[in-house]
Amino acid sequence: MDLEVFRALLTDEGRRLLACLQAGGPAGEAAAAQALRGGHPAALVSAAREQVRLRRRAAAKYGEYAARLYFTPDSVELSSHLTVSEYKLDRVLHELGVVLIDAMCLGSGADALVLGWSHHTDAVDADPLTVEIAKANRPGMHEPMLYPRCEDVREFDSQGEAVFIDLMRPAGPDRPDRTSDPEAYDPPLSWALDRVRTTGYGWVRLAPGIADRVPPGTLAGADEVEWISHEGRIQEAVVWFGLDARRAPAQLPVRRATVLPSGASLLGRRDLPAPDVRPFGRYVYVPDPAVVHARLVGELARHIGGGLLEAGGCLVTSDELHRTPFASAYEVRNVLPLDGTRVPPG
Repeated sequence: MDLEVFRALLTDEGRRLLACLQAGGPAGEAAAAQALRGGHPAALVSAAREQVRLRRRAAAKYGEYAARLYFTPDSVELSSHLTVSEYKLDRVLHELGVVLIDAMCLGSGADALVLGWSHHTDAVDADPLTVEIAKANRPGMHEPMLYPRCEDVREFDSQGEAVFIDLMRPAGPDRPDRTSDPEAYDPPLSWALDRVRTTGYGWVRLAPGIADRVPPGTLAGADEVEWISHEGRIQEAVVWFGLDARRAPAQLPVRRATVLPSGASLLGRRDLPAPDVRPFGRYVYVPDPAVVHARLVGELARHIGGGLLEAGGCLVTSDELHRTPFASAYEVRNVLPLDGTRVPPG
C-alpha cells in the first residue's frame, strides 16, 4: 500500500469510506464501492475496500479488535493469533521482570502493541508504512505505551532493559522463502541474536521453519527456543534470553513446545533416553505441530507411556488411552497393510 494513500485513509473522508464499506457486509461491497467512486478518488476507494477485506481476514486472529485496526496483506499473514501475543506478555511480566522494552522490526506490530499495555515500549522499524500503521493502531488497542519511530534498527541507540526483535518479515523485494535462510532478513538473524545477547534480556520472534534450521551453536547464551501453536496450528518460534540467570551461558537452550489456548508446555530433557520404537498399540497419537517442530516427539512418547510408531514418522502409539494437550488420540480398530490383508492391532 502507498504511504500517502494510507494516510488518506486516516482522514475524515477515509474513515467515512471505511465505515460505509464495512457496514454493507461482503455481499454489498462491490456495489457500494462502485457507487462511492463517483464522489471520491478511485485510489482511496480501492484502498478502503482492501482494508475492509483485510479486517475481515484478520478477525480470525484479532477478534473484535480487527474491525478498528489497519493492516497490510503481509501483516495479516505474518500475525500470530492475539492469544500468542498475550501469552508472551505474561512470560515477560512474570519471568523477565523488566519495565522498558525496545521493539525492533515491528513485523505485524501486534506484539509491540500488546507489550505497550503494561510496558513502556520504544518501537523502531525502517519501513515508514509499518511505523505509520503502528501509530494508527494505538487507539484501536487501548492506547498502549507504544512509541513508534522510523529508523534503521542497527543505528538505533537502544536504552531499554530488554529487546524484542521480530524477524518474521523477509528482506528484499524478492521475498525469499521464510523457511529457507535464517540470514535472509533485515537485519539478519545473527545480528538480532547478538543484539539481544548483548542486552541480556529479550527475545527474537521467528517463523517456525526458520527456527528449525538454526544451528544450535548460533543460539549460545539463549535460555529457550519455544515453538507455539494455537488450536492445533503452528504460529511462531521464540528465542528467549534472560529467563534464568543461574543457567551456565555456554549451555544450549532448552526446547519448549507450548500449546494454546490451554497454555500447557512440554520441555525437552537432555538426559532422556531414546523412546522405544514399536508396532501399533491400541491407540495412535498425532502430535501437536509445536511438539513436532520442537523435536519433542520422544518426550511426548514418554509423557503418555508409549513409543514411536514403527515406520510411522512422528506418530506415537500406546496400549492405554492418555489424555494429553500435546497430541490427538485415535483408537486403532484395524491395521491394513499394503497388501490389503487386515492385521489386528498390538
